Amino acid sequence: MRLDSRSKFPSGMEEYLETYGWHFSKKMCDWATSNMYKTDTNGRKNYIIPLTKSAVDDIMKRYNIKLQNQIGYDYIFAANMAMADYMGSSIEDERHLALFVKDYVDDPDGYPELPFTRFYADCVGTGNPIVWEDML
Repeated sequence: MRLDSRSKFPSGMEEYLETYGWHFSKKMCDWATSNMYKTDTNGRKNYIIPLTKSAVDDIMKRYNIKLQNQIGYDYIFAANMAMADYMGSSIEDERHLALFVKDYVDDPDGYPELPFTRFYADCVGTGNPIVWEDML
């Protein structure tokens, strides 16, 4: 059953949204990034070693890239998602990773909640439940 077929929010979700809005807390980002992986040529999952906030901040500073929508841990999630999904393919190096993060979180026709909203939509679509109480 799809997770969006409910008439009310799962337990703990309202409290999370009241506290963080549609943005990543550190706990939510840590949980989300702990599930990220690359698939090798044999189809095996290789989980990434997530970039920390400090590491992402250093990368952004190194390339003098400033974010307008640097809210919570949204940009940390975006950096790790890009590293897992695109690094070594359409993103060839750290500089391009930083540029992707800027494009993703500051998308001019997007909105500040875009990273978390898309992540949540993916969880709903894949049936990957979030234990909201654990994220508070």
